[in-house]
Amino acid sequence: MGWNDAVIEQFLEGRARIVDTFDRENLVLLDTTGARTGQRRTSPVACLPDGDRLLVIASKAGADTHPAWFHNLVANPTVHVRRWEGDALAEYDAEAEVLEGDERARAWERVVTWSPGFAEYQTKTDRVIPVVALTPKR
Repeated sequence: MGWNDAVIEQFLEGRARIVDTFDRENLVLLDTTGARTGQRRTSPVACLPDGDRLLVIASKAGADTHPAWFHNLVANPTVHVRRWEGDALAEYDAEAEVLEGDERARAWERVVTWSPGFAEYQTKTDRVIPVVALTPKR
């Protein structure tokens, strides 16, 4: 079983701590539509609440390429989110927006204050790591 598969399995089981790395409230399962295939793809992604929306970070641990889920949501910005809210697993559709300019800068500061590892990831790559806002369509 791969790492992402283990994360998804433990998340769906409702574990409070996922692969000894994530608290479940800081993680979402993000379902995107494949940019080339049109198939549904599920990715575990760290998230930070931001008012009524969530921020997700396309860091890919500082790799020089964006994660596949990012390419998918750019091509198809309507996504499906699964997230623990207390003891209930909430599911909803959301609209993804890649943040730019001052809005991205403010969001990035919140992200690296919350989880400094993202700042380290940025030092590993020349690309600007995207911050994406997920706004519920509830």
